[in-house]
Amino acid sequence: MKAIKKIFLAGIILLLVLQFFQPIRNTDKGQAPSSDFMQVYKAPISIQRTMLNSCYDCHSNNTHYPFYSYVQPIGYLLEKHIRNGKQELNFNEWGNYSSRKKRNKLSAIREQIENNKMPLPSYLILHQNAKLSEPQKQELLKWIKSVEKRDSL
Repeated sequence: MKAIKKIFLAGIILLLVLQFFQPIRNTDKGQAPSSDFMQVYKAPISIQRTMLNSCYDCHSNNTHYPFYSYVQPIGYLLEKHIRNGKQELNFNEWGNYSSRKKRNKLSAIREQIENNKMPLPSYLILHQNAKLSEPQKQELLKWIKSVEKRDSL
């Protein structure tokens, strides 16, 4: 029984010490760069709102962090998730992508939305406001298809 208490106490101390080591935050407080997806396509306000709310926390250089992100090791897991999301797609870097990459990413975005794969179900557990309503999905899909069509000309 004493060994279990020592292990438990060591675990608590480790968690407390870990709180002093916070990961670097994904925040760029400046204005959206000219290479940003919204700037490149001159997205309507409703599309901007939807994407900022449902996509940009993981796929841009500026994440709005919830309170629990300051508790470790949750913060480190969240940062890893954001880093992976940005590696796959960074809306702030959109204008720097090649035309081919933009077409492929637009197609992938459309497919992810159509198949309810984005936003991630695991993200929606704690971020219900990021869930796309059916009208939002349809508006976003219609707009993306129009951009795809325009880009293919």
